[in-house]
This record gives sequence, C-alpha cells and structure tokens, in this order.
Amino acid sequence: MDLTIMMYLIPSLIMFACGVYGFITRKNLIAILISLELMLNAVDINFVVFNRFLFPGQMEGMFFTMFAIGIAAAETALAIAIIINIFRAVKSVDIREINKMKF
Repeated sequence: MDLTIMMYLIPSLIMFACGVYGFITRKNLIAILISLELMLNAVDINFVVFNRFLFPGQMEGMFFTMFAIGIAAAETALAIAIIINIFRAVKSVDIREINKMKF
C-alpha cells in the first residue's frame, strides 16, 4: 500500500484496538460507551481515507461518515439516557451491579 494511506490507517487501527480493549475490559457503562464511540470514530476515519484514496473525485465516503456521526450522536444520547435510568435504579453504573435489576 501507499505510504500516505498507511499514515492514516495505522492511527485508525490503534484507535479501534484501544476501543475494543476498553469495551472488553471496562466494567463502567460510561467507559464502555466511550470505547464504543472510539471504535465508531476509527471506522469513520477509514471510510474517509478509503474514499479519498480510491475515489478522489467522489464524496460518498464523506457523506456516509457524516451520516454515521449523526447516528452515533443519537445513539450516545439514547445510551446516556439509559445509563441515567440505570443509575437511578441501582445507584451504580458498574456492570456487576446491574444484575440486581433482575430481581
């Protein structure tokens, strides 16, 4: 691959790997949400980079990324609302404490 495309893909790969690691290892719902957003942003960077290098005259990757950012913002707002309701019921945002809601 071209060296210039690798300058964008390697940080994106690192961001995605950090997001996966955070998603798997964290027990706090807010930290899990941040890790998920980190993974989504890494994917958005890949959309823009591949669009720029494969189809330089077209804007589909940019439009898809803008759409994905809008969906991610709505998803974050909904997830924070759910986390606030969980905190009100359980008084914690720890995943291990959410099992108390079953009973």
